[in-house]
Amino acid sequence: MPSKSETLSYPSNRQPPNPQPPPPPSSPTDFFFSLFHHHPRLCLLSLFLLLQLLFLISFSDHRMPFLTAAPSASISAVNSTTPPPDQCENGKIFVYDLPSQFNSDLYQNCDKSSAWGNWCGALSNDGFGRKVTENNHLMPENLASAWYSTDQFSSEVLFHNRLLFHKCRTLDPESATAYYIPFYAGIAVGKYMMDEFSPKDRDQHCEKMLEWVQKNYPYFKKSNGWDHFLVMGRITWDFRRYGDQGWGSRCITMPSMTNVTRLLIEKNPWDYFDVGVPYPTGFHPSNPSDVVSWQEFVRSRERRSLFCFAGGTRGWVENDFRGLLLSQCRNSSKSCRLVDCSGGQGCGTSVILESFLDSEFCLQPRGDSFTRRSIFDCMLAGSIPVFFWRRSAYLQYEWFLPGESESYSVFIHRDEVRNGTLIKAVLEKYGKEEIKRMREKVVETIPKLIYAKPNEGLGSMKDAIDIAVDGVLKRIKDRKNEEINLG
Repeated sequence: MPSKSETLSYPSNRQPPNPQPPPPPSSPTDFFFSLFHHHPRLCLLSLFLLLQLLFLISFSDHRMPFLTAAPSASISAVNSTTPPPDQCENGKIFVYDLPSQFNSDLYQNCDKSSAWGNWCGALSNDGFGRKVTENNHLMPENLASAWYSTDQFSSEVLFHNRLLFHKCRTLDPESATAYYIPFYAGIAVGKYMMDEFSPKDRDQHCEKMLEWVQKNYPYFKKSNGWDHFLVMGRITWDFRRYGDQGWGSRCITMPSMTNVTRLLIEKNPWDYFDVGVPYPTGFHPSNPSDVVSWQEFVRSRERRSLFCFAGGTRGWVENDFRGLLLSQCRNSSKSCRLVDCSGGQGCGTSVILESFLDSEFCLQPRGDSFTRRSIFDCMLAGSIPVFFWRRSAYLQYEWFLPGESESYSVFIHRDEVRNGTLIKAVLEKYGKEEIKRMREKVVETIPKLIYAKPNEGLGSMKDAIDIAVDGVLKRIKDRKNEEINLG
């Protein structure tokens, strides 16, 4: 629309339409009376349609409020678009309307939610953490804005935000295949992990949540919980205390939790209802083109080191395996890039990312438990992981990693290393073409390992949350079909 100072121009061989329009009515009232006098039926029809339009606009603004307290004020609307049937072929999800004490209150009280200090910075920005700039020199400028200082225990908030907007979310619980419980179990227990707190302190939130769900909705009792799921943002062992002695809460071992599917960054491989999901990394792209650009960047990256190791010794661990890796890396300094985190210095995210980007392979021993976030930082950088425990990845993340472990990784049993096997000698046996094929498989896997920034996801490109939700819906749908077939 031109401004008042602009004029419309026409080709020289044409005249403006209606070059001599009739003079306008002297006032709006005269105009409407004149129009009604000459076209009464048209005016009545227009008035009727206008009233209908005003009614529809007024009704559409009165949307149903969130069923769940949103963890961030930035969330202001529910995804009400009805997806094509094939996008929700495994059914729909109902999100429980939990009291805020089980999620948003825990999120907002981040300064009191961790035994290791203030957690607000780590949980800021809808769980993604603050934006980082120290990595900017390592990557193309257009990708730097997709990087955040994301905490490894933030998955509860990331999943919650996404599921509020998920294309397969339903507001009708009777039509749901699966029921999502947005309980922040990991944040709830975080401040109570130390010995000075009682077992009752550690268990209180989970006990109250289960009591509330069963009291206020009939669906949990109908299925005994097996069509319900939740995200628990820590490792499974933080929720598996037996009795009053030991570490963590007993949330998973409570009778009501037996059949509930739990999405965890480390699972118990022998518990069907535990599902391992990737640790959140710092890369959160806003669109599919960012992912493709990152894949191309790490695929074409020149790598000057054969392998690398980022980690520190565990002085309190007898026969510490990490110490062996540090020693081998130091003794192979021309082939191995070492980031020694033993003293807590010189181990920033920028240094670690650069070591992964510059190395063909990255050594991935177990962490404080069988898994570690570094696995996903390594693969995100296009480096090929070297494992020493099968429980570090192969028995953990089946929904996300390629089925043939040798196609994207190397396995060297830890006992072989303890008995003198040189890691450098093993890795030097891989030729350039074989390394290229393995790297390509790692790069192909990257979308499944990331947590995208938009609440709506990345469309047809599925990230870790999409894969996890699809998997949960499929297993629950298959179980219901089995019950129907058994009659």
